[in-house]
Amino acid sequence: MSSLYQSMVAIIEQSITPLAGRLGQQKYVIAIRDGFTAALPFMIIGSFMLVFIFPPFSPDTTNGFARGWLDFSAQYRDQLMLPFNLSMGVMTFFISVGIGASLGRQFNLDPVMSGLLAFMAFLLVAAPYADGKISTQYLSGQGIFTALITAIYSTRVYAWLKQNNVTIRLPKEVPTGVARSFEILIPVLVVIGTLHPLNLFIEAQTGMILPQAIMHVLAPLVSASDSLPAILLSVLMCQIFWFAGIHGSLIVTGIMNPFWMANLSANQAALAAGTVLPHVYLQGFWDHYLLIGGVGCTLPLAFLLLRSRVAHLRTIGKMGIVPSFFNINEPILFGAPIIMNPMMFIPFVCIPMVNAVIAYTATRLGWLAQVVSLTPWTTPAPIGASWAANWALSPVIMCIICMLISAAMYLPFLRAYERSLMKSEEQKLKATSPLAETVS
Repeated sequence: MSSLYQSMVAIIEQSITPLAGRLGQQKYVIAIRDGFTAALPFMIIGSFMLVFIFPPFSPDTTNGFARGWLDFSAQYRDQLMLPFNLSMGVMTFFISVGIGASLGRQFNLDPVMSGLLAFMAFLLVAAPYADGKISTQYLSGQGIFTALITAIYSTRVYAWLKQNNVTIRLPKEVPTGVARSFEILIPVLVVIGTLHPLNLFIEAQTGMILPQAIMHVLAPLVSASDSLPAILLSVLMCQIFWFAGIHGSLIVTGIMNPFWMANLSANQAALAAGTVLPHVYLQGFWDHYLLIGGVGCTLPLAFLLLRSRVAHLRTIGKMGIVPSFFNINEPILFGAPIIMNPMMFIPFVCIPMVNAVIAYTATRLGWLAQVVSLTPWTTPAPIGASWAANWALSPVIMCIICMLISAAMYLPFLRAYERSLMKSEEQKLKATSPLAETVS
């Protein structure tokens, strides 16, 4: 056991930790993560509107309250959809500005100007203008990857031009705001002079504008991101990074967010059209089935710790139980500890993967309602799971099943860990008892 543990630690320290560290500090990963974080409040509120627009009642219900809600929603559908269309429907606006501002800040650029430049770059290729109207087709999930690419490209252009002194410099006496406006003139010209001809060229050659071409190229990858192997791989990466003491959730969500948002947009469009929802693996699935109580599904473990035979673990359980309801489990991860604890490695890594297989299979069989809303990650699992699936009951049942399975899997490893702690305490007492006799 000792040699196996040492080998595992060596692999983590020599291979996994450096890789995770480089990913976590990568400018573009940070910028993408910050961009989605900035857009999150708008998308959560927009998603919440779906509850009012599509109430969770049967269309032929005779209940007075449900019938009234359904009729009200049908009568005022256009008015109710407006907040959704101007939040989730234009999510790429917020994301592109957030990515541009974050990346600009890392390159010591003015974040407001870099964010606006990224926004303009995206609109230039993703919002075609015809007959006095701007197309909104690619302003939601279908344009996410275009928003990422154009935001990174425009900010890099801005940074390169400034680093090479290709800019308009005004005297120091000129107000700062005016000077910044002139400083970004050349980057704006370069971005327009490169992206617009490129978009026209691609359209002439393929009949598709840039965002349509990007989605066509990435279609196999987007499809693969909704598969069970993709779920298991992302969970495995997250758990191993966390076991090494690195915030694996930030790394994995930074990579997966574009796919989740594109899939969420497709599910919401299918809900509005009354068709079958196409996607399973969304952020609500990740948060509320795989991270119940936090990474590693540790809410059931927190309950087990409350009845532990070891005083130290009981204290950790009392400290960690309340935060775990809101998916914050650092007290348990570092207090028990689970991080770098070989006796807890197997359940910590495997439990979320087992829950993923069960929840994914149940969804594909039609037993589990799919995610159509974006929820705060701190929402307690049964509530958040139901909310994300338009207040269906099946996600609550699935969360309870996942919690029971997690508790059953954690229990034998926890008991073994308790025995090892009690044995260590006994050995310490035996080692100190002769000293106590000598002193007396």
